[in-house]
Amino acid sequence: MQTQFDTEAQLIQEVSNNPGVIRTYLEGMVPSLLSFLVQLIVAILVLLIGSRIIKFLLKLLRKSLDRSRVETGVVTFLCSLVKYSLYFMLAMIILAQFGVTTSSVVAVLGSAGLTLGLALQGSLSNFAGGVLILLLKPFVVGDYIVDGATGQEGTVSAITIFYTKLLTIDNRIIMIPNGTLSNSSITNASHMEKRRIDLLIGVSYEANLAEVKQVLAEVVKKQEKVLPDEQVDIYVSELADSSVQMGVRVWVKNEDYWPTRWKMTEEIKNALDESKISIPFPQMDVTIKNQ
Repeated sequence: MQTQFDTEAQLIQEVSNNPGVIRTYLEGMVPSLLSFLVQLIVAILVLLIGSRIIKFLLKLLRKSLDRSRVETGVVTFLCSLVKYSLYFMLAMIILAQFGVTTSSVVAVLGSAGLTLGLALQGSLSNFAGGVLILLLKPFVVGDYIVDGATGQEGTVSAITIFYTKLLTIDNRIIMIPNGTLSNSSITNASHMEKRRIDLLIGVSYEANLAEVKQVLAEVVKKQEKVLPDEQVDIYVSELADSSVQMGVRVWVKNEDYWPTRWKMTEEIKNALDESKISIPFPQMDVTIKNQ
């Protein structure tokens, strides 16, 4: 401790005897400070110019892909991938202005790779899932899908690097991780041009089945959206506990599925009422035995 005090006292004495030492030290800092300011200004200019160039390149890439009629999901995914890659390169250029070499950054990233891999395991899985979705194309933007793992459903509005965005029929946005979608069963209700409507209608056991079939056939004939070249099936599906289950199968274009289904259901109910054919509700016969 005494030695430290002696050293400090000696330095103070030298500064007192030679005041030019501080001036010389400050003058020596000026070039370093100016050099740092120049590097900082250059880095800011590189950031501003680089950002503008990246935005221009992304805009050019998007226009080129749109002209090539590439699917919207692929366009979004590629633009996101190119965007992050270019900004990473820009960051490397800026760091180089301060004397940080690329090899040093790579070494740091390499040493932290295992830790980052474990921490970002879910994100990497989503990234890989996004690549698989774009390559295998189980669905594209605009398709109506149902996720078997989560039960979520909606129209695909965007496919990004990590998530797929669904728009529900009540105008909600659902973000589903690509890793989940790529590892689950997916029902694509929009992939095919036509779709079959299956209806089950319960009628009373007292009803005349031939008459019921005739009523159902008349309703089907009135449907303008039913495809005339496809087979129409009207059949007895099941003898249930409280009713005879009648089945109706018709084919329509995909976009006409729900409007036609709703319209047919309503018109079948009205037609059965007009023909005095009852639609029974579940009932139970109870027998009371006298003791």
